[in-house]
Order: sequence, then C-alpha cells, then structure tokens
Amino acid sequence: MSSVVPTLLRSSPFRLALAYMALFGISALLLLGFIYWSTAGYMLRQADETIEAEVTGLAERYRLTGLAGLTSVIHDRLGRQPQGASIYLLTDPQYLPLAGNISRWPDVEPDEDGWLDFRLAAQGTEPAHLARAKPFQLRGGFYLLVGRDMYELQAIRAAVVRTMGWGLALTVGLALVGGVLLSRGRIRRIGVIHRTIGEVIGGDLSRRIPVDPTGDDIEELVAKLNRMLDELEKLVEGVRRVSDNIAHDLRTPLARLRNRLELLRREADDDKRPVVEEALAEADGLLATFNALLRIARIESGPGGSVFEAVDLSVLVDDVAELYEPLVEEAGNELVVDNQAGVSIRGDRHLVFQALANLVDNSLKVTPRGGRIEISLKSTGDEVDLTVSDEGPGIPLEEREKVFQRFYRLDSSRSSSGAGLGLSLVAAVVELHQAKIHLEDNHPGLRVVVRFRRL
Repeated sequence: MSSVVPTLLRSSPFRLALAYMALFGISALLLLGFIYWSTAGYMLRQADETIEAEVTGLAERYRLTGLAGLTSVIHDRLGRQPQGASIYLLTDPQYLPLAGNISRWPDVEPDEDGWLDFRLAAQGTEPAHLARAKPFQLRGGFYLLVGRDMYELQAIRAAVVRTMGWGLALTVGLALVGGVLLSRGRIRRIGVIHRTIGEVIGGDLSRRIPVDPTGDDIEELVAKLNRMLDELEKLVEGVRRVSDNIAHDLRTPLARLRNRLELLRREADDDKRPVVEEALAEADGLLATFNALLRIARIESGPGGSVFEAVDLSVLVDDVAELYEPLVEEAGNELVVDNQAGVSIRGDRHLVFQALANLVDNSLKVTPRGGRIEISLKSTGDEVDLTVSDEGPGIPLEEREKVFQRFYRLDSSRSSSGAGLGLSLVAAVVELHQAKIHLEDNHPGLRVVVRFRRL
C-alpha cells in the first residue's frame, strides 16, 4: 500500500484529474461567487430603496402633521409589525429618543453616501444583527433614523458561503475519486508493461506485453513495443547464429593449427623449438581469447544456459582461496581470507566461481612481491558483499567504468599477459545475477566489491 500511493500521485492520469479538479473548482467558485454577489447585492439595493422611500414618506408626514403626526405614524407602524425588520428612531436635537424601536442613536460615522452600518444589540439568545439605516434632519432640529435589520441578508450570505464551501468540497472529492479510479487502471496497465520490459532486460527476449483490445493510445504504444521486441529478438538470434558459425568456422582451424604446431615442436631441432613454442603460446592465447569472448556473449544473452540454484558463497570463497593460495605464495605475496559462514545466494555456482577467480587472478598480476591480497565475504541484512582487495597500482577514477569494456587495458598493464577480458566477464556475470559491482581505492591498490542479494 505504501508503494501504491506514491505511484498513484506520480501517474499522469491522476495529475490530469487534479488539473481538471482545479479547473472545475475555480469554475464552481466563480459561479457561486457571482450568485453570491448578485443575490446579496440585489437584496442590499432593495433594502436601500425601501429605506429611502420610507424616509421620504415620513419627512413628508412631518411637514404636513408635525411632530405629533410623525410620532403617531411611527407607533402605528411598529404596532402592526412589532417583530418586523424595519428600524425607526426619532430624537430631539440632543439625540434623546422620542419614538422608535431602538434605544439610542448609533455611535458610528455615516459613509460618503450618508448611510449608517451598525449592529443592533443582542436580544435574549439571538446574536447581534447587522443593521443599515439612513439619518435625516427635520425642521426644528429633530433627527429621524430609518433603517432595516439585515438579518435576512446575513442569513443568505452565510447560506451562499456554505453552499460555496460544500460545492467546492464536492467538486474536489468527485475529482479525486475520479482521478483515483482512472489512475488505478492505468497504473495496473503500466505495471504490466514495466514488468514485461524488466523481464526482457533480464534476458528473456521471448516475453511480450499482453494486448488489451481497448485500442486506446496506450494499446497502440504496446503494439509498437511488441513489434520492436520481435525485431530485437530476431537481431539477437541472428547475432547468436553468427557467433555459433564463428565458433564452428574459426575455433576448429585454430585447434588444427595448434595440433600441427605441437607435432612440429616434437620434430623440430633444438634451435627451432623455442620459435615453435612461442607460436604455440600465441595459438593458446588466441583460443583462450576466443573462448572468453564466446563465454561473455553467452552470459550476456541471458540466463538460458545457466542453472540458478542456492550457492554457498562461504564454501566458494574457500575453494577459490585454496586454488590460488599456492600461486600467491609462489609470487611472494600473502593471501588473507575474511570469510563469513552460512552466506548463500541464488545463482550459477560455476559462473560466480569463475568471476571470483578472475578478480583474484587480476590482483595477483598487479600486486608487487611482498604485497597482500584479501578476499572478504560479509553479509548485511538482505545484501552480501564479496570483496577482493590488492596492493597494486589501482585504477584511476576516470578509468574505472572503461575497464569493464572488452579488450580495454590500462597503459600500465599493456606489458603483461592477457587480452583485457577478465573484468568484462566479471561484469557480465554480475549483470546476469542482477548484482552490483563497485571499484574503490584500497590505499594502496584496488578494492572490488560485488554486492549480491542474499538468499
């Protein structure tokens, strides 16, 4: 589950769904904002027009009937609608109340249009309400305030805001659900493609991606990938046939040449025998190089010819050390083994043995007399490090990737025997076992670390 969530978040369908979610969310927000603005604005304009009409009517009544008539009209209106939204206040020149349904003149300054926005005092359990009123000065110094309780406008505003919030949340929720549903199918399909390609990279060129009959753009890509894999398999098979033909056409003549040189050495005079032996050594070198190339090619072509089983690296290290210990001592060097018992991997024992032997053989060639060669096997968690260290000249940092190429040799080793295929074979074996290889400084010398996955 922990790996599915990051994969889902990185998937292009999910990101596309998020983009649409943002677009729909902004659209819904703009629409609800327009509704809010138009509804609230309309109600505010209606309230202002009603207040101004009442101010005009009450001012006219004061002009016709005086203070007593105006007071009577205010009491009459409040009596008909005691719980209504209308607000009235008539005061003397000192703002002392004479009639109305609020107890005092609002302590706020009017805006540039002469309107007063204030809050009515809370009554009982009801909270304070927003009110809007228009003041008017009458003849004789009296003041008249006419307004409206804006409780309904507040309620509508709150309802629209709640609607906007729920609408936005619903849009986001539906977009996320849609994105997850859409992405999960795509992720499963892409997962199948990844696994198939991984198996092809691992050497199984017969694998193909299952085709879904939906016919969408992904399936068009799958069809082209399968055609590409078909062509790749044909090309690799052609290379294998060429290698087999080379093995048949060249190795046999080389073997015949060596046999004839062997016969010639037996019949040659003492003064000519060294020349024949040199030719025999060259023929042996050619055969060894040719066999190494074929071996690397077969390893790189995949695990078809390899038998993967449980391999006890502890025993394998002891076997290689036993094989090379006399050679190391003969060269005047010391072989040190730091082994850990009971460490196993899954692989081809013969190939791993050959790779380790190549590493020890390379160390033996470059380590000066009196030097030290160490084979170390250590396990940490799910990984196993197989290390070969020497005290030779080492490999410069810029050359470390190149030494795994076929026939590549450092300038310092060109005078020694070999064709530059030892590390190439090691790299092929490492890749076949899906392991990793690192070249590090040993101060002095080189440390080669091959990291396997523990069984």
